[in-house]
Amino acid sequence: MASPTVAFLNRLFRRKLVLAAACVLLAFVLAALFAPWVAPYDPGALRVIRRLKPPSELNWLGTDEFGRDVLSRIIYGARASLGIGAAVVAISIAAGSAIGLTAGYFRRLDPPIMRMVDAVMALPDILLAIFLVAILGSSIFNVVFALAIVYTPRVVRVVRASALVVREQQFVEAARAIGASTPRILFRHILMNVTSPVLVQATFIFAYAVLAEAGLSFLGAGVPPEVPTWGEMIASAQQYADQAFWVVLFPGLAIVLAALSLQVVGDGLRDQLDPRLRKAL
Repeated sequence: MASPTVAFLNRLFRRKLVLAAACVLLAFVLAALFAPWVAPYDPGALRVIRRLKPPSELNWLGTDEFGRDVLSRIIYGARASLGIGAAVVAISIAAGSAIGLTAGYFRRLDPPIMRMVDAVMALPDILLAIFLVAILGSSIFNVVFALAIVYTPRVVRVVRASALVVREQQFVEAARAIGASTPRILFRHILMNVTSPVLVQATFIFAYAVLAEAGLSFLGAGVPPEVPTWGEMIASAQQYADQAFWVVLFPGLAIVLAALSLQVVGDGLRDQLDPRLRKAL
């Protein structure tokens, strides 16, 4: 008999679209992890004599305005773009879960916490991120920190809404009756029962963070220019797009494929983790 994990993965990947999206996402992750061995050239090597060369046998995706191999820069760019996205997810989930549990379990703290969350969410995501990076300075750490602040409220709302329901369940009341400590109730009984919506939210935040990082880099408010990212590649090459479309097309496709695959996998997880949607499928 198959284990619950294997059975869940079989149901998840039964939909060919979700399986294809997972394969695309896995390819990006593997390319980022093994970039030094996968990339055909040094992403920072300048070959001015080969600037703006179209795709060929030597450079499968062409070269940019400095003669750098576009494919190699996309592969190394996956490290920064996906790495920033993963870091934003980790911080947002950790901070958002802690704040959301506090707001959902302690009734007196709920109103002030949620008013602050609403105030942050009232601001447009990208504008808030630009504002924070402008104050903190341009670096990978500051971009991660700014995007984590932007997306943590999303997790807070999800965890808080689930915690409001779970805290009224009989097993939580039984835990209180036998004298279980508040931290144990929060993390052992409530948090463990809100992991499904948090996991789904994590995939969406990952996609949003990848897009936001690309937007920040495109506007010049992201990571330093010497760090190859997909957004920075598009920003630096946009003036050459009319004579060398590949310098913009392929980094843009990488952003679209990564974000779309994350969204599709997130939709698949949501459909499988929600009993009502799973029954409909």
